[in-house]
Amino acid sequence: MKLLPLAALLIVHAAQAQTQDASATVASQINGMYPKLDAIYKDLHAHPEIAFQEEHTAAKLAAEMRAIGFEVTEKVGKTGLVAIYKNGAGPTVLVRTELDGLPMEEKSGYAYSSKAHALLDGKDTMVAHSCGHDVHMTAWLGAARTLVALKSQWKGSLMFIGQPAEETVSGAKAMLDDGLFKRFPKPDYAFALHSWPLAYGTIGYNSGPVSSNSDAIEITFKGRGGHGSAPDKALDPITIAARFVVDVQTVISREKDPKEFGVVTIGAINGGTVGNIIPDSVRVRGTIRSYSPEVRAKLLAGVRRVANASAAMADAPAPDVELITGGAAIDNSDALVRRTEGVLKKAFGDANVSRMPAMTASEDFSAYVNEGVPGMFFFTGVYDPKAVAEAARPGGKPIAFNHSPYYAPVPEPSIKTAAQAMTLAVMNVMGAAGAKP
Repeated sequence: MKLLPLAALLIVHAAQAQTQDASATVASQINGMYPKLDAIYKDLHAHPEIAFQEEHTAAKLAAEMRAIGFEVTEKVGKTGLVAIYKNGAGPTVLVRTELDGLPMEEKSGYAYSSKAHALLDGKDTMVAHSCGHDVHMTAWLGAARTLVALKSQWKGSLMFIGQPAEETVSGAKAMLDDGLFKRFPKPDYAFALHSWPLAYGTIGYNSGPVSSNSDAIEITFKGRGGHGSAPDKALDPITIAARFVVDVQTVISREKDPKEFGVVTIGAINGGTVGNIIPDSVRVRGTIRSYSPEVRAKLLAGVRRVANASAAMADAPAPDVELITGGAAIDNSDALVRRTEGVLKKAFGDANVSRMPAMTASEDFSAYVNEGVPGMFFFTGVYDPKAVAEAARPGGKPIAFNHSPYYAPVPEPSIKTAAQAMTLAVMNVMGAAGAKP
C-alpha cells in the first residue's frame, strides 16, 4: 500500500517530463522556421481577400501544405481547402484556419499594410486582415510543419482545413454542404484558435460557450413618398424605422432575463435621397447576439413583433422582416478543455494560461462541433504586455480591438505562441505531450 503514492508520483513526474520535453522540442522547431513564417505572414497580411474570393490565399496555403507533405484538395466550399496527412492508426484531428479578410481600410501604419481592393456587391472596397486571420493562417502552417517534423511522437491523421468566409459566418456551412465530413474522414477532435487583444504569450479559453449566436436583421419598412413640407399627404417610413430602433431595445431591457447575455444592434438605416422628400421605404439592418437558445428565440420573436407593431402604429403596410440565421455559439468540450489546459499550462506557465469569459462576437467553428465533434476554440494574445497593462489602468491608452482599422498584432511572439499552442494541443490527443485521461 505504501508503494501506491510513490508509483502515482512517478507517473505524474513522467507525464510532466514528457510535456516539458515536447514543449521544448516544439518551441525549437518553430523558432527555427520563424523567418519563413514571417515572410508568409507579411505576404498574407499585405494581400487579403474577402469572403469567397480568397483564391490567392487558398492557393498559397495549398502550395505550402503540399510542400510539407499533405494531400491537398482545393475548392471545397467554393474557395476552401482540406489538407490530410496520415501517420498510422490513431485519431483524426481537425485544425481550422480562416482565409478571409474584412472589407475595410487598414490604418496600422505597418510597412506591409494592406493596400488591397475588392468588389463587394458591385462596389469597390479596401480589404484588410483586421481580425487576425493572417496570424491564424501562419500559425496553422507552423503547426502543420512542426507536427510533420515530429511525426515519430504521434499517430493518427491530421485534417488541416482552410475555411473561407468566416467573417460572413457562412464558410463552415459551405464546406460541410460540399461534403467535408463525407468526402473526408469525420474527425475525432477539432481545434481552432483566434487572436485576441491580450498580451502576447498568453492563452485564454473556457469550457462551454465561448462565442455568441449570431443572427442578422434585414427589415424594409414601407410608406408612401411625398413632399417634406406636407407629411400628412405621405406615409413616412423614416419615423416608423426610428420608432422601431428605439422600441426594439425594450426587448432587451424589459423582456430578457438581465442575467443572460443578449444584444440587438442596428448598424445601418438606408432611405431617402434629400432632405425635402419623404421616401417610399427605409431599409434597416442589424445584428442579434446571444449565448443560450432560449434567449436567441426570445430576441428573434421580439424583433419581429416590434417591427410589425411599429408599422401598425402608423397604419402602414406590414414590413418585410427577414431574420437570417448565422452561426451558433461555440460550445467547447469540457473533457477536451480539461485534457488540453494542463499541457498548455506546463508549456507556457500557469500565469499565462487561464480561463476567460465567452466573447460576445460570433464564429462558425461551431458548425463542426455541432456535427458531433468534440472541439476546443481558444484565444492567443497579440499585444505587448506593457501596452495591455497600460490599457487596463483607469485613463490608460486603449488598445485596438479586432475589426479596428488600427488592429496591429506584434507578429513574432503572437505567431510563435499560437503555433506552439496548437501543435501541443494536437499532439496531446494523438498520443504525445501528455497522459491520456
